[in-house]
Order: sequence, then C-alpha cells, then structure tokens
Amino acid sequence: MAAYDSPLYIYSRAEIEANWLEFDQAFGDHPHLICYAVKANSNIAVLNVLAKMGSGFDIVSIGELQRVIAAGGNPTKCVFSGVAKTSSEIQQALEIGIYCFNVESAGELNRIESVASAMSVQAPISIRVNPDVDAKTHPYISTGLKENKFGVDVEVSKALYHKAQQSDSLNVCGMDCHIGSQITEVSPFIDALDKVLALISELSAEGVDIKHLDLGGGIGIAYDDEQTIDIASYIQEALAKAGDLKILLEPGRAIVGNAGIFVTQVEYLKQSDKKSFAIIDGAMNDLLRPALYSAYHKAVVVEQNPNGVTDAWDLVGPVCETGDFLAKNRTLTLAQGDYVALMSAGAYGFSMSSNYNTRPRVAEVMVSGETHTLVRKRESIESLFENEYTLND
Repeated sequence: MAAYDSPLYIYSRAEIEANWLEFDQAFGDHPHLICYAVKANSNIAVLNVLAKMGSGFDIVSIGELQRVIAAGGNPTKCVFSGVAKTSSEIQQALEIGIYCFNVESAGELNRIESVASAMSVQAPISIRVNPDVDAKTHPYISTGLKENKFGVDVEVSKALYHKAQQSDSLNVCGMDCHIGSQITEVSPFIDALDKVLALISELSAEGVDIKHLDLGGGIGIAYDDEQTIDIASYIQEALAKAGDLKILLEPGRAIVGNAGIFVTQVEYLKQSDKKSFAIIDGAMNDLLRPALYSAYHKAVVVEQNPNGVTDAWDLVGPVCETGDFLAKNRTLTLAQGDYVALMSAGAYGFSMSSNYNTRPRVAEVMVSGETHTLVRKRESIESLFENEYTLND
C-alpha cells in the first residue's frame, strides 16, 4: 500500500488465467469460443492477459471494442451485445470486422441491415432470444424475463430470422440467450437452453441454419460461503444437449470477480450506544455494488492491530449519502489507520466507479507472481475538470 496509496484495486493475474482456463478446458475438443464480458472489468491489463490466452470478448459499446483492440484482442473474436447500438457503432464494428452482432430488437435488425447495405457488406448477426426464464437473481441483473428490456420474444425471433435469411445484407450466424447475472443455480440455464434448442430445431426445419449458440454468461461466484455452479458439469450438460453446434459463452464476473480486491483505510472510528461506524477512505463512488444492490463483500483486516477495538462495524465512506456504505454490521477488530480489504471486488468494481463528490478514481494494480505493476494510475483532481469551461462574461 505504501507504493500506491489508498483506496486501491488489486488484481491477481494467476486467478484470472485459471478462471478463464476452467471454462476453456471444460469444452475439450468441442467447437467453442469464450468471450469475456468486458463490462465486468475493462482495465487494459486485464484484457491483455485474456487476449494473450486467445480469449474472445463480449462488448456492449464501440468504446469497449476499441479497448479490446488496444489491449491486443482479436476483433474477429468479438460479439457485440447491447440494446441501443447506434448507426455509427454498427458501421465502425463492420469496418473493424467483428465476429457477430447480438441483435436485441426488430428495429436494431433493420438498422444493421441498412448500414450494411450502404457499405455493400454482409453483417454477421445472431438474434438474442428472451426465453422468459426466471434467473432467480437480483431483479436489477435479471435479463431473461419478458418484462426485461433485453432480447426478443421467441415467436418474434422466428420472423426476424426469416427476414434476415432473405436479406442480401445480413448473414445469419447464430442464436444468443443471456438470462442474467450472479446466477447460482444451474436449472435456469438448462431451462433456457432447452427452449432455444427447440427454437433452433424449428428454424432448421424451415430452412434457417443456425451455426452457433451463444449461451451468454451469468454464472455466479461465491461472495461469502454460498454454493454456486460447477462450471465443468454445466458445460458438459450443455454439450450433451447441443449436438454439433459451436458454443459461445460470455463469462465476466466468473473470470474476474474473485480475482480482485478493494483495499481501503480506516480514517476514524465513531461509536455510539446505537451504532458503530468505521469511516473509511473508500466510498460508494469507488465500489457501488453494496449501495446499488445491497451486495455483500467479505471484509478482511489486512493486518491486525493489537490496539484495535472489536465491535460490529458499519464500513462507511466520505460521500455525502446515507447509502454510502461498503459493509454493514461486520464484527472486526479495528484501529484508526488500519487497512481493510473488500473481497471479490474484481467485477463491477472499478468499471462502475465514478467521480461523484469530485473524487478521483482510484489506482489499479496487477499482481503476477512476485511482481506487482501499476495498471492504472490514480486520477488527479485537476484532471476531473480539465474538459470543463467557465463562461466568458
């Protein structure tokens, strides 16, 4: 910590590599592509580690695609997801040469066709089918129900596939299905798989050839001691049903979540007869998940202080919001100046951070063996308003 100051994100290269390999090796010789979900953690060093392993990437903006390329990733292994692709993004993605668009609506399919036609190219497309399956996860990260904004209804998708099949500007590549995030039971995945395989069979009988099936991501991790999905078993069950179809997966959290921690320092201890607060230098703008989802991150004191005070502490930050907390009611022995690590913070930690309260975003460090490397420097206060201007009068 002395080298990088606090607060700080720290990532393990070895853990990222091991997690990605767990997915890749479970497929054996079956045709597949692991497309890491960039939104989970888009640090260039993280993407570079995965690119070196041959990973594909799931992107949701042209900015993420440019990050992948800057990190050495192969754009021909990129799938472009997201519900609001602009004409400019579609054009740039076609110029760069991505693997496939995951189409989220009839309007988007029309737009991709129009842009591709104007460029005199064929756009590779996969339609994201909404199977109306309950992922049994937090409602904010459930994406596979009819009430969610993602994907298209099974019946609607049939018409879209036939339209795409008849277009000179569209190339039907596959089918996509992503039902949510932080899913810890395998049954929703299998329910969704059965529905899309039935649809693929029906389309095949009607002359629409689906070459790959993208099962999305969403496999949950253990934030505490909860049980989650056995990746190898899930993949083998999926392969037993999928036949010769090439399979794509889009894991994000499952690769980087437990490969990162957020370290913060205790500034003050504040106790009363009703509540005890450990006021830390990390805040909701640095790690938003607890405030947004009431998410749990295990809190670990980095080095026990013999003069510490044992209590049930709320770890709260400097942001002027009552919702600014990173952990609640944690029995810890703390002293002013102690460092506390919030575990399993590698996914949706820094990538969701902001400059609220004019707070610079923190530094990021990658640990590899015995070495540690700064992979993003801490922002300066001045940099936060360098693109703003005062009035001339």
